[in-house]
Formats: sequence, C-alpha cells, structure tokens
Amino acid sequence: MSIEEIVETIREELDEKDLLREEALRITREIVRLSGDTVKAIHRGDIPTARARFEEVEKKVEELKEKLKDHPDLYYTGYVQTAHQEFVEAALLLSYVMGKPYPTPWELDVPKADYALGLGDFIGELRRYFLLRLLEGDIEAAERAYREMENVYNALMTLEYPKGLVNIRTKQDQARHILERTLEDLTRAKLNKKLEEKLKAAVGDE
Repeated sequence: MSIEEIVETIREELDEKDLLREEALRITREIVRLSGDTVKAIHRGDIPTARARFEEVEKKVEELKEKLKDHPDLYYTGYVQTAHQEFVEAALLLSYVMGKPYPTPWELDVPKADYALGLGDFIGELRRYFLLRLLEGDIEAAERAYREMENVYNALMTLEYPKGLVNIRTKQDQARHILERTLEDLTRAKLNKKLEEKLKAAVGDE
C-alpha cells in the first residue's frame, strides 16, 4: 500500500471522528443549557418547569453516552466532563429542594470523577438558594441550606487525590471560601433578627 493510500485511510477515519466530535459538542452545549434552565427554574420556585427541563437533559446525557460508546477518547474529555458537572449540579439541587435522596453517579449514568466535581458546583448553587431564602426573610430555611452546604463540603474534602486522577482541589478551595462567606452572612442575619426582636420588645414595653 502506498503512503498516499495509507494517509487516505487515516483521513477517512479522522474525518468520521471529527464529525462525531462536532455532534458531541452540540449535545454537550444542550446539556449545559438545559441544566442551567433547570437550576434557574428551581431558584424561581417553578418546580414543574425544573422537572420538565431535567427530563430533557437526562435524555441528552443518554444520547451523548450512546453516541460516544465506542470512542472513550472522546467521552473522557474536558467538554463532556463540564457538561456532566452541570447535569450533576442540577440533579442534586432538584433533589434537595424536593426533599428527595440524592441520585448516585450510577443512577445519573456519569463517571464518578465528573460527579465529584459536580458536588463542588452544587455547593455554589446551595449558596444561591441560601441567599434567596435570606432575602425572603426565611432564616430557618437559609440555615438548613447552610447546614447542607457543610455536609456536602465535609464529604467533598475526603476526596484527596492527585490532579491527574481528578482535579478536585480547585473545587475544594472554592467551596471553602463559599462556606466561609455563607457562615458570615448567616451569623449577621441571625444577629440582625435578634436585634430586631429586642427592639420590638422594647417598643412593646413602653
């Protein structure tokens, strides 16, 4: 076989893989978009819409895995991992607000490393949920969200592995800062509430 013929066979295979990669990129963008839509709907308090969007994103995750089942070199890549993280984040937040057990990596059908990274993002969304509850004046719900952030953070911190295996250190550092800020916000809100109660009591005694 001539060099030209050999290169032609290589080109055919790479062209096919390139098309598959482009299709995978399109699906991952849809996963990220739909996961974001799910999270936004949750924070709006629109759970029916959140569930509907989540069902759509579940199908896209399945479609992506099916597309790449014979190409692990494409499946275990950064853009797929990012999409999985967004999906995991949405799944965990939806479970939390609905009071349901958290789905496992195998139930979501994503790699465990991607799930672990999604945990870090989940802490960020719990902070957003926490802040929204504070704005509503629901300090009890805000404190429950903070306690859950603590639980997730403590679990996340048990994952001590080198970057080459799972790049979890950055997520852990971000989670630590988020948790510290959230505790400050919660402490301030509780102190303000106590002060308001004392002022009301003082006015009532006059």
